[in-house]
Amino acid sequence: MDYWSKQYIPTLKESPAEAEIESHKLLLRAGLVRKIGSGIYAFLPLGNKALENVKRLCCEEMDKAGAMELLMPAVVPAEYWQAGPRWNAAREIMYQVASAGEKAEFPEEPAFVLGPTHEEIITPLIGSEATSYREMGKTFYQVQTKFRNEIRPRYGLMRAREFIMKDGYSFDATDDEATATYKRMAGAYDKFFARCGLKFISVEADTGVMGGAFSHEFMVPAEVGDDDVVYNIESGYAANVEKATSGLVPADLEDAAPVGEIEKFDTPGVKTIEKLAKEPFNIPADQQYKTLLFVGDDKLFAVVVRGCDQVEEAKLGSLGYALIRPATVDEIFEAMGAYPGSLGAVKGTIANRDKLDGIYADEAIRLVGNGVTGANEKAKHLKNVNVSRDLDIDKFGDFRKVQAGEPCPVSGKPLEIQRAIEVGHIFKLGTKYSENSEYGAQYVDKDGNKQPAVMGCYGIGISRTLQSIIEQKHDKNGIVWPWAVAPYQVIITVLDPGMEEADTLAQKLGEAAKTAGASVLVDDREGRPGVKFKDADLIGIPLRVTIGGRGLKNGQVEMKWRDQDEMQKVDIADAESVLVEGIKAKAEA
Repeated sequence: MDYWSKQYIPTLKESPAEAEIESHKLLLRAGLVRKIGSGIYAFLPLGNKALENVKRLCCEEMDKAGAMELLMPAVVPAEYWQAGPRWNAAREIMYQVASAGEKAEFPEEPAFVLGPTHEEIITPLIGSEATSYREMGKTFYQVQTKFRNEIRPRYGLMRAREFIMKDGYSFDATDDEATATYKRMAGAYDKFFARCGLKFISVEADTGVMGGAFSHEFMVPAEVGDDDVVYNIESGYAANVEKATSGLVPADLEDAAPVGEIEKFDTPGVKTIEKLAKEPFNIPADQQYKTLLFVGDDKLFAVVVRGCDQVEEAKLGSLGYALIRPATVDEIFEAMGAYPGSLGAVKGTIANRDKLDGIYADEAIRLVGNGVTGANEKAKHLKNVNVSRDLDIDKFGDFRKVQAGEPCPVSGKPLEIQRAIEVGHIFKLGTKYSENSEYGAQYVDKDGNKQPAVMGCYGIGISRTLQSIIEQKHDKNGIVWPWAVAPYQVIITVLDPGMEEADTLAQKLGEAAKTAGASVLVDDREGRPGVKFKDADLIGIPLRVTIGGRGLKNGQVEMKWRDQDEMQKVDIADAESVLVEGIKAKAEA
């Protein structure tokens, strides 16, 4: 049991100008964190208590799922990353490390880096020890400080340069065993986020730079989310927008027959889909083909989508390129002989077709059948362009962003899209990291053959989860902590500190609450009742017990749950039993 007068809880009446979203404002106003630098925060005592509760819940579920806790260093030799499969892709977000005596200029290949994650470290660490199939089937995790060179830190702990993360790694002998481990970890994630009091969605996700067979993100719906979730409640389908598909293109769709010969027509001043859709042309966006150029691993390639669609760059990873970026204007002109606004993929119109590593088309262009596209000439377009007859396509695929209202791929019902915060991500990695001969993880199977371990990795943003709880659980008065993560679960507000009867009752009720398993804060400060009540609401303690001189005269105390409007008056003789029953009910919920 702690006393407010002995604690450090620097609440603020107003929101600091730096805070953009409600959860960030409340982190600062409730005295949970303070900014040290851009994207760098210190956790004050109240914030650290809540953070430790989130960590504890996470560790408990990892332990129950059979994972073992270890701790790896934050400063790691860069050679491990340099030998791994994603050094070039990840180095731009990594911090290099130098000693105080070294020059400010960093070498091209640094000796040490700060770890943003630890696949490259855990793999050789376990691989050097677990060399037999009998030692497979192990899962490890740590709760560690991570570092990421965020170019634009924002939203407090949501996008920070230093953050607390739980990262886990599994090593199995077979693909089936790895899949079973993956499902077990997914179940542990469900339990953890539920214990945090969060409403969340598990969605299919793109594997991105991590690689692997498949992955799922755990998303908390929120207007300030950093990702879009595509879902249908009835069917249960849910996916990150980078991975989402729809039933827009029927599986039995037949290619449209040509409607006539290609015709070239003048389009002076028209360089966009939108202008072509207006007078005097009136060609709807969904009847146009849009050709975009990208560079993948230094190779130029084109993607064709409908004019009404957007390319989802994450889906382009299915083409086998590791690093992808939009092509520059000069790169486009060199291959196409034209500038953006006049591009097309009609056979025979591309100036230097051999400079393109490939031309890929989204399946949805087949819904157009016969449409309009650029002629690769300034102010010229082509109409009656037939997909099968005229377009120079090497491969069809799913390359577009799904849009709200499209049919669910499972049920056919309309899909919805909602912003959400990513709080966890799990991957079935396969053998991408373990197959490295020097820094990998190989074992000897029953037949004496050397095999790479089948790996999985499992991340939870602990500090991000903390802020996500606040983002989802707050009202106009402050934070509304769920019971399991609250820094204190019961606050006893003494309106007349120094009054012996009041102090004695506060002590008695506090001890009873503590014995029942609750963490207790006694507000013994001098001050007006209104100030104390506002502070209690701001910091969000689930249950407030108020002891005041007037109530004592009437033989009563007041009890109010933070998430309810009603206030209950309880006879002092019954106060202890009512308090204990309420605590037990919350703990069992």
